[in-house]
Amino acid sequence: MSFKTLLALIGVSVASVQAATLAKKSSVTCPDGSTTANEACCAFFPLLQDLQTNLFGGNCGEDVHETLRISFHDAIAFSKSLGPSAGGGADGSMIIFPNVEPNFVANAGISDSVGFLTPFLQRHNTISAGDLIQFGAAAAITNCPGAPQLEFLAGRPNATAPAIDGLIPEPQDSVTSILARMADGGDFSPAEVVALLSSHTIARSDTVVPGSMQVPFDTTPFTFDTQIFVEVLLNGTGFPGNGSVGTGEVESPLPLGSGADVGEIRLQSDFAIARDSRTACTWQSFVNEQEKMADAFKSAMAKMALIGQDRSALIDCSDVIPQPVPASGKAATFPATKTIADIDQSCASSPFPSLATDPGATQSLIPNCPNDASSCIILA
Repeated sequence: MSFKTLLALIGVSVASVQAATLAKKSSVTCPDGSTTANEACCAFFPLLQDLQTNLFGGNCGEDVHETLRISFHDAIAFSKSLGPSAGGGADGSMIIFPNVEPNFVANAGISDSVGFLTPFLQRHNTISAGDLIQFGAAAAITNCPGAPQLEFLAGRPNATAPAIDGLIPEPQDSVTSILARMADGGDFSPAEVVALLSSHTIARSDTVVPGSMQVPFDTTPFTFDTQIFVEVLLNGTGFPGNGSVGTGEVESPLPLGSGADVGEIRLQSDFAIARDSRTACTWQSFVNEQEKMADAFKSAMAKMALIGQDRSALIDCSDVIPQPVPASGKAATFPATKTIADIDQSCASSPFPSLATDPGATQSLIPNCPNDASSCIILA
C-alpha cells in the first residue's frame, strides 16, 4: 500500500469518527428517556404522551379532525396585503383570545377545539399556544392510517392580538375567491390548495348539515386515503340528514344514513375546486396515488405551519413526531352502486383512472365510530 493511499484511508477514518462523534453529541437524552437532536424539543415528548392518552386515544376520530382543523384556521388568519395588524398566522391566537376568533362565523365549532386544547396548554406551560396547535395537528394525524409524518418546528411566540374577521375561506365562497385568499394568506398555489384539501379525507362536519353532527366527507373518514378525490367527483343524488340544505352544501352522491351513521356531505367549495380548470387535474391526479397525495399534503402543511413565522428563528423538533399508522394498502374504489358512469369527468387532459366498485346492491352506511360504538361519543 502506498503512503498516499494510507493517508487517504486515514483521512476517511478520521472523518468517519468525527461524524460519529458529532452525531453522538447532537443526540440529547430527555428526562423521560426519549432522545432528540435538540434539548429544546424535550418538552414535547410529555405533551405527545398527554395528547395521545387523554385526547386522541389512538383513534383517527373526531378530536384528530378538530385539531387538524384548528391548525388551518389559526394559521391562515394572515394577510400579506393587509399587513401584520390583520393577523399573526400560526401564532395560537385562537387559544390566546378565545372570545374573539372562535366567535367568527367561519370558525363555527372551533370553540370546542379551543376548549379541549386549553388544559394541555396549562399543563405544559413552557409551550406556546401556536406550538401547541401545530404540534397537536402533527401528532393527531399519526393515528390515521396512510397519513404522512409532518414536520414540526418549535418556538412560535404567543400571539399579542387576535386576527380580524374575514380571513378564513368558507365553503360557499367561489373558487376564485378561495384561491385569492390562500395566495394572500400563505402564498399557496392552486395545486397546494388542493393538497391541503387532502385533510378532508378524515373530515366530518358538525355545523353545515342542519340537525346533524359528525357528517363525513367521504366513506372512509378514519383513514387518510385518496377516497375523497373519487367521491367529490361523483354525481350528486340528495342531501344527508333530514334533507335540509345547509349554507355551503351541495348534493351528495351518498346521502343515505341511518341513526348515528349519517350520510356523506359534499361542500360546495370541494365540488367546485374538483371541477375548476385551474385545479381539476391536480384533484384527479391524487386518485389512487396515496404516496403522491401524502407527500403533497406534507409539503403544504409545512408551509402552512410557518405562516407569519420566521423559519430561521424556530427549532426543528420533527423527530418528536412518531411514525404514523401505515396505510391500509386498499386501493381507491367506487362506492357500492357507483361506477365510472357516475363520475363528472373534469380534467380535460387526462382520463379518469380505472377503479373497481365495492360490492353491494345498495349504498353502504358510513360508520359513525372508528372502531366500535364504545370508541367514540355519538353526538345527537
